[in-house]
Amino acid sequence: MTHLLVLALVLLAASPALAHKPGDPPHQTYTMGDLKLESGEVIKDFAISYVTHGALNARKSNAILMVTALTGNHHRLDFLIGPGKALDTTKYFVVATDAIGNGLTTSPSNSKAQPRMQFPKFGMRDMVESQRRLLKEKLGIDHVVAVIGPSMGGMQALQWGVSHPDVMDSLVALVPLARTPAWSVLLVEATRKAIMLDPAWNNGNYTSIPVNGVRLWREILGFGAARTPEMYRDQFARPLDVLPWLKEQEDRILNAFDPNDYIYQSWAYETHDVGGTPGMNGDYAKALRAIKAKTLIMTGVKDLLNPEWEPLEAARYIRDVRAVTINPESITGHYAAGGFRPADVEQINAEVAKFLDVVTQRGERLR
Repeated sequence: MTHLLVLALVLLAASPALAHKPGDPPHQTYTMGDLKLESGEVIKDFAISYVTHGALNARKSNAILMVTALTGNHHRLDFLIGPGKALDTTKYFVVATDAIGNGLTTSPSNSKAQPRMQFPKFGMRDMVESQRRLLKEKLGIDHVVAVIGPSMGGMQALQWGVSHPDVMDSLVALVPLARTPAWSVLLVEATRKAIMLDPAWNNGNYTSIPVNGVRLWREILGFGAARTPEMYRDQFARPLDVLPWLKEQEDRILNAFDPNDYIYQSWAYETHDVGGTPGMNGDYAKALRAIKAKTLIMTGVKDLLNPEWEPLEAARYIRDVRAVTINPESITGHYAAGGFRPADVEQINAEVAKFLDVVTQRGERLR
C-alpha cells in the first residue's frame, strides 16, 4: 500500500531516471535548433525527448501521440501502452513525448545556452509546436489516430485539437483543462511561492535543493491537490498518523524533479487558455468549436487540481465529444488518472480502447 501511495506522486512528480527500466524502448532525442515561441522569444539549441512503442506501418496511418503531465515524462501513460492495452502496440505506433521543462526535453535545468532563470517562459502551445515539429520533421508523420494525455497532457491534447484540427482523428484528454481556472492558478502560485520564498532557492541559483520549499510544494500539490479528503479518511483511522507518513513520502521524492523546471512548467500551466490560440480572439467557445476530432474526456470526482466542472463545461462546445467519469464511487479526484488503482486502470483502458475502435472503424482505417 505504501509503495502505491509513493507511486501516486508520479502523477505530479515523476523521476525520469528511476522510471526507465531495462527492456524499455530506447530513449531518443530530436535536436531541432532554435524553437521559436509564441511570445517571439526562442529556446536555443532545442531538443525534444521521446520514446516510441510499436512499429509505424507503411502508410503511416497508425501513429498515436502521447503528451505528458506537469512534471511527468514519457512513462506517464505506460499503464495504457502495450499489447492488449488501449494503446495496443501490435496495432499502433505510439510516440511518447517529454514536455518542455521536464528535465529530459530542453529545460532550465539542462540548457547550456539559457540555464536556470535565464530560460524564456513558454506556454502550452509551444509544447504543441515542439511535438508537431518532431512528428513532421523527424518522423515524417502528417496525421495521427489520436493525441492522448493526462492532466497537463490533456490540456495539450485539447490544444492540439484547436491549433491543428485536421492532424488527428481523435483526442483523449484525461483530467484536463481547456482554460486554467482561478482555483488552479491559486494552487500553482502557492507552490511556486513555497519554492521561491525559501532562501536556499537563491533566485534560482541554488547549489543544493531548497529542501523546505520543495517539501511545502510537494505537500500542497502532490498531497493536497492530487488526492482527496476521502482518500485520507479511508487511509488513516487516526488522523495524526498522516504526519509521519507525509514526511516519509516527501523524503522519498525530495529530489524527484528540479524546482526551476517546476516553476517554468507551472507558469505554462496557469496561463493556459485555448481561447488565446491565434485567430480565436480570446474566444474560449470559438476555440473549442474548432475541434474536429472525436473527443473523449475523462474526469475524476472531486478533482482538487483540475476541477471537473471545467472540462465538462468545455465539452459543451466540442462538436463530437464523450465525457466519462473515472470510477465515481472511488472519489479519488486527480489521482483517478494516475494509473495506480487497478479498477481505474481497467476502466480507462476499456474506455480508451472502445473509443479508438470506433475511431479506427475496428482497425479498417489503420490498413
